[in-house]
Amino acid sequence: MPIPNRAALVDHLVRTRIAGEVATPRDNNLSHYRKLANGDRHYWLGLELGDRWSDEQDVLAVMAERCGVNDDPRYRVGQDTIDPELTVDALDRMAARLKQAAAGRESVLFATGHPGGLLDVHRQIADALGSAGCEIVRIPSGLTADEGMVFQFAGVAVLERGATLWHTHSPEPMAAILDGLERDGRTRPDLVVADHGWAGCAGQRGVDAVGFADSNDPALFIGEAEGTVRVTVPLDDHVADPRFYEPMTGYLLDAAGLL
Repeated sequence: MPIPNRAALVDHLVRTRIAGEVATPRDNNLSHYRKLANGDRHYWLGLELGDRWSDEQDVLAVMAERCGVNDDPRYRVGQDTIDPELTVDALDRMAARLKQAAAGRESVLFATGHPGGLLDVHRQIADALGSAGCEIVRIPSGLTADEGMVFQFAGVAVLERGATLWHTHSPEPMAAILDGLERDGRTRPDLVVADHGWAGCAGQRGVDAVGFADSNDPALFIGEAEGTVRVTVPLDDHVADPRFYEPMTGYLLDAAGLL
């Protein structure tokens, strides 16, 4: 597949609704921002936000700046947006961190709470960093969290329940991995590439974390604003066909010098 330039990637992101007018409606976004501001830890994604984000309008302002949602608090119902230019800007920042990891042959842990959408994105990045000499962290065996098992497929950690890979926002699977590594006397990763609570938990624990987040998952954008998360890439994290992410992943790996 040809690697798109910036303009071609922006066009692709909008056409496939990875960015631009995305499927997540405005009222859902605002509901999640309100719940985060009200202290609902499900929406903190493993970060410790204290009382710093108790005003819903402050959360909206960050999401407008870093994700590209509509910044008008009076706009309550209808279509919301992710700015594709912000998506590509964040991909460039992530690429710089991946390039650093490859140059230093760092240890990198991959994890996703959105296996139906992003598993192959993580897998392709893991393959590229592994080929560049990075250690792709192998998680301990027998880990459990949230009434499920924490497994690894193609180098990517996921939560499994009842023979099904689970969509989860919880930080507990990542906590189980980091605690398991410590119990085994192993050093924690130099870098975590993840999403949802997997990324938030890693960043909160002081691990360098980069991740992907949707417009209704404000915590990771706040984490980047506060410096707890290194990079957060705004995108719709479950579009109609996971193959739609392939040009984006190719752009990212090319920008990181990994192709």
